[in-house]
Amino acid sequence: MTGESDHVEINGDKNPFLFSGTKVADGFAKMLVTSVGTNTTWGQMMGTISRDNNEETPLQERLNKLTSAIGKVGLAVAFLVLVVMLVRYFTGNTTDENGNKEFNGSSTKFNDIMNGVVDIVAAAVTIVVVAIPEGLPLAVTLTLAYSMKKMMADMAMVRKLSACETMGSATTICTDKTGTLTLNQMKVTKFWLGQKPMEEKPRESSVHLDVLQLIKEGVALNTTGSVYKSKSTNLEYEFSGSPTEKAILSWAVLDLNMNMEELTQSSTILHVEAFNSKKKMSGVLIRRKANNKIHAHWKGAAEMVLRLCSKYHDASGNIKTLDDDKKLVFEQIIQGMAASSLRCIAFAHTEVAEEEDRGNQKVKEEGLTLLGLVGIKDPCRPGVKKAVQDCQNAGVSVKMITGDNVFTAKAIATECGILRPNQDTTEAVIEGEVFRNLSDEERLRRAEKICVMARSSPFDKLLMVQCLKQKGHVVAVTGDGTNDAPALKEADIGLSMGIQGTEVAKESSDIVILDDNFASVATVLKWGRCVYNNIQKFIQFQLTVNVAALAINFVAAVSAGEVPLTAVQLLWVNLIMDTLGALALATEKPTMELLDKPPVGRTEPLITNIMWRNLLAQALYQITILLTFQFKGEAIFRVSSKVNDTLIFNTFVLCQVFNEFNARKLEKKNVFQGIHKNKLFIGIIGITIVLQVLMVEFLKKFADTERLNWGQWGACVMIAVISWPLGWVVKFIPVPERPLLSFLNMKKH
Repeated sequence: MTGESDHVEINGDKNPFLFSGTKVADGFAKMLVTSVGTNTTWGQMMGTISRDNNEETPLQERLNKLTSAIGKVGLAVAFLVLVVMLVRYFTGNTTDENGNKEFNGSSTKFNDIMNGVVDIVAAAVTIVVVAIPEGLPLAVTLTLAYSMKKMMADMAMVRKLSACETMGSATTICTDKTGTLTLNQMKVTKFWLGQKPMEEKPRESSVHLDVLQLIKEGVALNTTGSVYKSKSTNLEYEFSGSPTEKAILSWAVLDLNMNMEELTQSSTILHVEAFNSKKKMSGVLIRRKANNKIHAHWKGAAEMVLRLCSKYHDASGNIKTLDDDKKLVFEQIIQGMAASSLRCIAFAHTEVAEEEDRGNQKVKEEGLTLLGLVGIKDPCRPGVKKAVQDCQNAGVSVKMITGDNVFTAKAIATECGILRPNQDTTEAVIEGEVFRNLSDEERLRRAEKICVMARSSPFDKLLMVQCLKQKGHVVAVTGDGTNDAPALKEADIGLSMGIQGTEVAKESSDIVILDDNFASVATVLKWGRCVYNNIQKFIQFQLTVNVAALAINFVAAVSAGEVPLTAVQLLWVNLIMDTLGALALATEKPTMELLDKPPVGRTEPLITNIMWRNLLAQALYQITILLTFQFKGEAIFRVSSKVNDTLIFNTFVLCQVFNEFNARKLEKKNVFQGIHKNKLFIGIIGITIVLQVLMVEFLKKFADTERLNWGQWGACVMIAVISWPLGWVVKFIPVPERPLLSFLNMKKH
């Protein structure tokens, strides 16, 4: 419940409450139930996370705006076409295939009028169908589902589909320290004997054997951990216990050659003082079997143990007096270790006279002799520094929120690259309590500048997320404890840890990082951007089709009173462009280049200026060519109007097929890069061409087409291929940074 793995001692006087949802690790008690259900601490916490905030993701907001805007335009165009065509029909300006007027006042049969009107309405309805991109939800879902499957291989399990694309918009990541940035595998990296630093693996000659023996005895007998080595197989040792205990035991066994079994059998334990969070140390009273002498050993937080010592051992085995000056030197050694993110543990020992021990079932606490100090480090995960750097290069700020003290937090943050080595930390580093007590305005002002929050509570994490969201950030949060649940739920993307994470944390999150590694968070960011990018590619491709089809049908309907692309043909275009186009562009894989751009955040438009440039250039080209065909095609190709309409339809579809290649890269000029890796894309292009040939050559009745000869097919393909050089040339045109639509808003104001 506290988010830390340390046990919390419950006693009648100071801390009498047991919380539901926690486990009793040790001891016995009678319990009186004071609250149940939602009134318990657990219930209140579950209450904050079970409320669904129903917030739309940044992409959903953008897509809703886009589709409603397109829908309005489509309806307006369709209505105009309907009105114009009805007026032309009833004023006698339209003729049938034989050149006769379709409407001759009262002499026209009612059935003929109904058929004429139905055809006009069908043309108008088709325009609406083509204008609205029905393929968009499909494209989005396909892209998300495909990336979700692929992300499993990259150690990320997506629990909520929309989280993939939200991660692409992320501007800030708030991360835990223990287990995410670090390995949560403590290791002894420093060893001091007296005032002299030793190597972690001291040579037998450099340390007096008696001192070494006392340290080994102190480690082996004063521990709650254990060492196991299988006799049958020559396996490595297995250590169990808390991370600190495991670190000390493995150091003593592997570096000091301690034989745990031998030491435990050579002495009898008389009394144990268990570690508690107030004393921050543990002690043991033992009687050696060899000479029946009684010894007391203490181990714990270095500053606590140091207070109880009056003497110390140097490396040569000499016992020296520990006066105030020497104590000061030791204190500086301890502070130096803390500043380089080490947890400092001290060992002390004293011999107890037989008469002192009689009837006194306590471990002697005064007049101890300091044996040595060890510095334990929780090392950074390999690859974390690069992952943090990748996120920062991508314009995403990384903040570390931890319960550790400021020294350790700063040291780890510097090691991971969250803080720069000589950075001024007055604004960048803050303690949870200070942050909590700031005024709302001050908190909002400082939130963005903070890089490290130390000694923080879960509530502080939640506050930080709320502040950043108020400032317009898209926030991702990593957490593993039950107490992280509210922050995970509040964030735009909650990332829980698969190994260390509690069930509640996983339930509240959107994505589970299966290997607890921050590097996987950077991978999720890359996938998120890939999803967003693929959706943009599809929108650019789709809108080119829509703009061209709308313009051609509108101009032809207004000027000639007929639509060159029939209802069936437009629906066919819609089918291959929406469904197959979505599939082809949804499966593009992420590249490292995606992390070179700044994040899109909440305010960037979905259709960027670059997309407008590519889209309008291709649409204008298609409209120009096809309207030329519409009005002059029969003369140019010397064909009937039926064949001319088929040429328009065929050229239009082939233009989309070739433009699909252009849509693969929004900015890059080489649109074929990496195409051999995307087998699905090549397959879909092949299928589309085969289906189009079938449509034109064999489904004459259904598609209202005429067969084309080789020369006519060649002409269609040549015109469509020009999309490639055109796309290449257009990418040389510079575009303004500011979104196009913001210029329109300026004029309105």
